Amino acid sequence: MSRTKVAVIGSGNIGTDLMIKVIRHSDVLEMGAMVGIDPDSDGLARARRMRVPTTAEGVDGLIAMDGFDEIEIVFDATSAKAHVANAQKLAPYGKRLVDLTPAAIGPYVVPPVNLDQHLADEVTNVNMVTCGGQATIPMVAAVARVAPVAYAEIVASIASKSAGPGTRANIDEFTETTAQAIEAVGGAGRGKAIIVLNPAEPPLIMRDTVLCLIGDADQDAIRDSVARMAADVAEYVPGYRLKQEVQFAPIPEGEPVHTLLPEGAGPVTTKVTIFLEVEGAAHYLPAYAGNLDIMTSAALRVGESLARRVPAQVTA
Repeated sequence: MSRTKVAVIGSGNIGTDLMIKVIRHSDVLEMGAMVGIDPDSDGLARARRMRVPTTAEGVDGLIAMDGFDEIEIVFDATSAKAHVANAQKLAPYGKRLVDLTPAAIGPYVVPPVNLDQHLADEVTNVNMVTCGGQATIPMVAAVARVAPVAYAEIVASIASKSAGPGTRANIDEFTETTAQAIEAVGGAGRGKAIIVLNPAEPPLIMRDTVLCLIGDADQDAIRDSVARMAADVAEYVPGYRLKQEVQFAPIPEGEPVHTLLPEGAGPVTTKVTIFLEVEGAAHYLPAYAGNLDIMTSAALRVGESLARRVPAQVTA
């Protein structure tokens, strides 16, 4: 069976890690091009050593490359602003785009929650939300499939060293995109997201906290749903795990949680708290960079799923 050729735009941490995953671990995808704007970047240097065609002329260079017509899927690991321009330039060529930036031009995709839906819809540009979103939204969805979640708040704590310039330039987009996806994909009535770049030495592994406000519900059913969802994510991110048992606490009478709830929300009685840890596979950055690994692993899962369903290519 022939593999589907893909291009990766962005030769930074995320793009380089994704390239390595495609080369080493995918039996469905084949690297057709690595695209950057800095000819001296480590990502382009590694691509050349791995005999991947490269260009340092950005998406314009990609379009001009020999073999561009053979590329069916393009991963964009640049920035939110850059993805808007890249998507416009690639639109006439009928490529499928997997957006690893917070641009969110296309629908949000979190593989164990809604990937099948978007594959059926044959959308041409899917958005991978954010690293914090990929880690925490499955947990919000796991609670929501048992009981309505009126409010969900997530805190993603990552090592400062694992946050490249793209991440640092998109902090506002991170919080806005993640919060929106907590609602749209996770099923919460209202969502909030916080990211912490921790400069501690030695660098700390990615940790995530998920808080959900719900009404009365079967706690054992929620525990079971969360455990099953964690196992689903761990299928493609082996370092993804629950740090401890799901915690339930009654909301004290008089606590002003109503300020957090959307209009029309039903009564809430219980706080559900889930603690997560994400250890990276250390393909490019050290194992503490679980935020990098969950993003690229999820994108790889989406790309491989798209490759199995890519229709005949449309060219301008």
